[in-house]
Amino acid sequence: MAMDRAADTTMFDRDRLARVGERIKEDIAAGRCHGAALMVVHRGNVVIDLIEGFADRAKGRRLSRQDTFATMSVGKQFTGVMALSLVERGQLRLHSPVAEWLPEFAALGKERVNLFHLLTQTSGVQSSIPDQPPEVLANVERLAAYASARPLESLPGERVNYSILVAHAIIAAMCVRADGRRRSFAKMLEEEIFQPLGMRDTSLGPRSDLLERLCPVKAAYDKPGLFDPAAVGALEDLIRMPGSELAAGGFLTTISDLNRFAEMLRNGGELDGARILSPAMIEYASRNHTGELRNVLFDYTASYRGWEFCPAYIGLGFFVRGERLIPGPFGVLNSPRTFGGIGAGSTAFWVDPERELSFVLLTTGLMEDSFHLERVGTLSDMVIASIVH
Repeated sequence: MAMDRAADTTMFDRDRLARVGERIKEDIAAGRCHGAALMVVHRGNVVIDLIEGFADRAKGRRLSRQDTFATMSVGKQFTGVMALSLVERGQLRLHSPVAEWLPEFAALGKERVNLFHLLTQTSGVQSSIPDQPPEVLANVERLAAYASARPLESLPGERVNYSILVAHAIIAAMCVRADGRRRSFAKMLEEEIFQPLGMRDTSLGPRSDLLERLCPVKAAYDKPGLFDPAAVGALEDLIRMPGSELAAGGFLTTISDLNRFAEMLRNGGELDGARILSPAMIEYASRNHTGELRNVLFDYTASYRGWEFCPAYIGLGFFVRGERLIPGPFGVLNSPRTFGGIGAGSTAFWVDPERELSFVLLTTGLMEDSFHLERVGTLSDMVIASIVH
């Protein structure tokens, strides 16, 4: 674990911080995951900068800072921030029906679904991965068209039914339409978010230089869970497809780039002179907008692990810590307004505004999703428990 020499770590107990790295090494040694990259930043200073284990365990390839990762659902936050930036410009509106931008969507009871519903996972659109060919799943317009032709699973605002792929394809299609179809969604993200933030090693879909450094998407577990371990690698195949735009999670990134994204959010929407969002928007987006509603998709996980059902705690495109005891993706010690994202079995980030902390984790060898939730919560608590002054 490397410490930034310029960082003020006087608030942190070094021995307690060291436990974080030791815990990650234990997980790798036990085969619970294959490798991990973790960055923790306090007030702009790096407190933890850790690279451990393997990029590809089967081939003995060690993990390095230059390696790229599939974001999994952490990519939803990239898509959400793009949409929120268009709201700030007046090109999208949270309350207006999706059909104002996608007229074909106004069918089969979907007339009242709006951007707010999509960002808070309360839209009622399909929650599971559609049984559609790759050329539909990895195409924003085609997947949005598929959703337009289907009824809802629940009424808008009625319940949280986390949509694995569909909701963010609709959001992306709205962004493209609001932009006058001048650019692909991948190009919009590159020009409006990634380039301004200096995220040079991040893309939506394939980029040859990033694919050369990609950590394979493989499960480190073999028993059934929320996701079938034998099917996990199919996501990598979708990402590698030419022109792939899987707006819910088909991004490639590095630990340094994801850290820059998190730091932008921690810093009120701006980093190194590049402003992406306003502080007011971040404050609004990081509120709990789903009240005490539970996340229906995770009913399986709660039953599988014997957990109590708990609130979904979702803001505008972000998970929020909230007040109640929840298994993850935050620690019990995170302040209530902590917000961030988590991706299936392998990725996570959060920003704790009260403690002025950001936390970014990318791993190889996917854990079963519920154990990944616990891992992120445990590591988060270990980091915050290191603050002693």
